[in-house]
Amino acid sequence: MSKEAAEPVKELFTDLSLYLLGAQTRVERAFFRFFDSLFPLVYTRLINPGMTDLSEEYMECLRQTRQDINPFGRYSKEAVTELAKSLRASRTFNQALGMGVEVLNATEHAALTKECIRGLVRMQYCPHCQGLTLIRPCEGYCLNVMRGCFASVSELDVHWREYIYTLEYLTNEMTGTHELELALLGIRYSINEAILQAQLNGPQLSATVDKVCGHPEEKEVKPLPDSIVQAKEIIEKPPLTMAHSTTLNNKRSSLPLKASKNDKSRSLKKMSREFINYMKRSRTFYASLTERLCEGDLVMKDSSTCWNGEDVVESYTSRVVTNGLKAQMNNPELKVRGLDPQIVHLIDKLKHFNQLAAQTTSLQSESWIDREGGSGNGMNKETESSGDCDDEDGCQGSGDKSYTK
Repeated sequence: MSKEAAEPVKELFTDLSLYLLGAQTRVERAFFRFFDSLFPLVYTRLINPGMTDLSEEYMECLRQTRQDINPFGRYSKEAVTELAKSLRASRTFNQALGMGVEVLNATEHAALTKECIRGLVRMQYCPHCQGLTLIRPCEGYCLNVMRGCFASVSELDVHWREYIYTLEYLTNEMTGTHELELALLGIRYSINEAILQAQLNGPQLSATVDKVCGHPEEKEVKPLPDSIVQAKEIIEKPPLTMAHSTTLNNKRSSLPLKASKNDKSRSLKKMSREFINYMKRSRTFYASLTERLCEGDLVMKDSSTCWNGEDVVESYTSRVVTNGLKAQMNNPELKVRGLDPQIVHLIDKLKHFNQLAAQTTSLQSESWIDREGGSGNGMNKETESSGDCDDEDGCQGSGDKSYTK
């Protein structure tokens, strides 16, 4: 059966991959389609293994009947509940990365105003006209010029800080409560249990299917392979509930529900932690951009003289303004007329993304369309999270939205 199930499994993971990449699809709908495709295989290979060469009409009837008779019980829902939360966190994280790339690319190529270009030329090259090739700008003078040039860009600061906080929150969710690797490992468990549930209820399912889809043409019954367990043999084992419970416990204990700690060099958890630790350093990037530009060899710090835009002086005596558009009204070196329209558009996009992310980082599962009620065990709202979290895993959220410069 594994070869026949390969295509439905491939389609399921294709749908999940597209969801992560931002496609307008739903995790629940992907699992609906998967279990619809899986039921005919389970029914004709495990519950009634003698059925062969069935018509497409009969197989389609089995697919359509699956949602009504609910052969997989609660396990078809358990397969998606926790995974949907993990995928939603990862999807939002992927969208956040795209937003971050857009912001950085846009600010890297932001156009300079004519006033800014004149101010930069005056600061950097006008001393050369007087033969002062070794003199460098005063630090305060440089800060005024740069803060005037990047007045629009500095307005991104508040929203960029919020963006980094969102990244940090999502990373903690992805490596803790909603760890994607554990959720993906859990699919195997849920599908195995769903198939077992269908086998246990084989006679009842067969009776229901016969009423809905009719009797297929009788075919020659092939010998049952030893590897397939007949539903009748399972049902005849008393008591049924105890046998089922024992099987479930054995499966739970044998499944690798936590990724191996020996594979940490390649684990998503480790890479995510390294990434967010790097990104947290950029929290004040737009607030400290002008200071960084005026560091190093660009300005004169430990010297008795420097260039103030007009002459060589011992110190810069004009007022040094702070970052931001409003502060530039008092900038003695540069006249700033307003915000760059492209930066305004970028701020709006970043603000909008942060608002949407704030809504989705609650990580509430997408609404489950309860079409699974039927003749099976029915659906309940049991959910299981990964639960395992230690200090080394870094699962704890930051819980701190304060920022420092």
